[in-house]
Amino acid sequence: MNRSRSNLVGYTVKRLVLIIPVVIGVSIIVFVIMSVIPGDPVLIRIGLLPNTNQAQIDQLRAELGLNQPLYVQYLSYLNLLVHGNLGNDIMTGQPVVQEIMETFPRTLFLALAGMFVALAIGIPVGIYSAMKQNLLFDRLATIGSLTVASIPNFWLAIILILIFSFWLNLTPVFGSGEAKNLILPALSLGLILAGVITRFTRSSMLEVIRQDFIRTARSKGLKERTILFRHALRNSLIPIITLLGLMFGELLSGAFFVEWVFAYPGIGRLAVLAIQQKNYPVLQATVLIVSISFVILNLLVDIIYRYIDPRVGFE
Repeated sequence: MNRSRSNLVGYTVKRLVLIIPVVIGVSIIVFVIMSVIPGDPVLIRIGLLPNTNQAQIDQLRAELGLNQPLYVQYLSYLNLLVHGNLGNDIMTGQPVVQEIMETFPRTLFLALAGMFVALAIGIPVGIYSAMKQNLLFDRLATIGSLTVASIPNFWLAIILILIFSFWLNLTPVFGSGEAKNLILPALSLGLILAGVITRFTRSSMLEVIRQDFIRTARSKGLKERTILFRHALRNSLIPIITLLGLMFGELLSGAFFVEWVFAYPGIGRLAVLAIQQKNYPVLQATVLIVSISFVILNLLVDIIYRYIDPRVGFE
């Protein structure tokens, strides 16, 4: 037991250390991309101020450090990052950490709501589809899941707005703070993932229910429900958990477009605004947060593996 715990701690530390090269790599990529994107954040900010001249523009550029070579700007940014400082918003002057702490919980809550929708639809439909292989329900579920999984989430968001907000007048189009404001964004994210989960659950269940231990359980006279949930579903969970870990990270990044469509005040909308304004401290921070979330989610998935299937080791 102590050896297993020691392996878990060592494995966790090793994976967390890998966050460092991920952060450096992502920050370099974003920095280079932002440097070649047309536009000047100083001119964008100055455009919001009346009666400005070239001297004020130069002064603001010096204050923001944008008059220095790109590598100097990047090293300055890394120095701030090491000290836990993500810099200040170029447009508002507020600390980026404060903006992230305000918006990221909203995006995380939206991603969890989307995941709930996906699981509530995808796993039951996938299980029932496997039980009814090649029958009408299975064929309809296969066609429906492939169709939904192929739809871009921002396009689905617009269609849902058209149906539920304009035609049926059941849900609000924009806003946050109330449960009804979360319905359409969560459906926009969750329905697409539900199609993918349905396909994975079906294929995984079909593979498991053909195994010898399932036939043995049936020959012992166990109830079909017991066989399904205690034996078949548990042994088919590993590929599904792999998918969930990856797709939850995708929900965080996919929320960028959905938040913009619904004017949802999350980290995704903050990132899109940062791109428009070439507000690189904010964009750097949002991309770093999502990247670190991916690494941590993959680590959690690997740890969950160990508890679902003890044969999986950390070595």
